Parts: sequence; structure tokens; C-alpha cells
Amino acid sequence: MFTLVSNLIAKAGLGGVFLLMVLENVVPAIPSELILPMAGFDAARGQMDPVLVALVGGIGSALGGIVWYVVGRCVGLERMVRLAGRMGRWAAVTPAELRRADRWFDRWGALVVAVGRCLPGIRGYICIPAGIARMPFARFMVWSTAGALAWSALLVSAGVSLNRHYEKVEQWMNPATEVVLGLCVVVYVVRVATWRPAA
Repeated sequence: MFTLVSNLIAKAGLGGVFLLMVLENVVPAIPSELILPMAGFDAARGQMDPVLVALVGGIGSALGGIVWYVVGRCVGLERMVRLAGRMGRWAAVTPAELRRADRWFDRWGALVVAVGRCLPGIRGYICIPAGIARMPFARFMVWSTAGALAWSALLVSAGVSLNRHYEKVEQWMNPATEVVLGLCVVVYVVRVATWRPAA
């Protein structure tokens, strides 16, 4: 995983960072926690401008989040609840969890989007309740982009600050990434196995 991301960023530069961050939000198979620090490493070595990396990463992330916003807006809460009742086992979500998320979003609104875009695991999916609640698209994009840029800047800065240890990163990043992905699979399997269609 480390090598794949490293090679793409090395060959495509800012375009690679942008593409990876859009895809990371749509299909979170490659976490931003790997993409952006790696881009920060390259920026620290003079291959890219760190400010541009953070901007491109944040914009790519914000644009990727539109997909989930549109899903939420098109499907709506009640249809999502019905789908969760029938197919929620495979999405590892219950109708009750969807209703709770909707109430939480109604209460905290835009702040939920901005903060949620900085939280690993839900960064992309937090856009769904914004769509379900029919949050105005312009307002959604402002708060989503603000959160995505903050997250991007944080991770790029971490990558820049670790540049002197660049040669050691691959030694622990590859196994660490495999462990994180393995834990994600385990959590998903447990959620599927213990899922109950509570209304």
C-alpha cells in the first residue's frame, strides 16, 4: 500500500494527490492518513509545495464528499431506514443508528459536517446526513471544505515534520497499514455478525 501511494504521488505529483483524495472519500480503501503524510514527505524534500499539497488534498476530499451528499439527498431518510432494515447487515448500520445520526445532525448542523470531515472512519460518510437533511448545497460545501482543508493541512504538516526520518517510514508504514486495514475488516465482520434490525 505504501509503495503504491508513494509511486503514484511521485509520478503524478499534485494530480496524484488530488485523485487519491477524491477516491479516498468515495471508496475509502486508501486512507488519507497514508496519502497526505506521504505527500508531505515529498513536499519536505522539495518535490512539491506543502501549501499546494494541503489545498489540493482538501479540495479533492471536499469534491469526493459530494458523492455521499448526493446519495443522502436522493435516497432520503425513510428510504435509507427501509434499506438498512433489509440490507443493513452488509452496510453494518441499523435503522436506529440512522435515525440517531439524523437527529444529531439536525441539532448540530454545519458544525457536524466541519468536525466530521476531520474524523477518521466517518469523514466521507458524514456527508450522507447532510444530504438527507437537505442542507443547502452551498452551505454544505463551505463547511465540508473547511473541515477537509483543516484535516489535509494537519496531515501534510505531520508529513513535512517527519521528513528527516523518511527512509525509516516504509519500514513501519507498510505493516502498520496492513494492521489498520486488517482491524477494519475485523470490525466490519463483527458488525455484520452482530447486526440486529432494530427499528
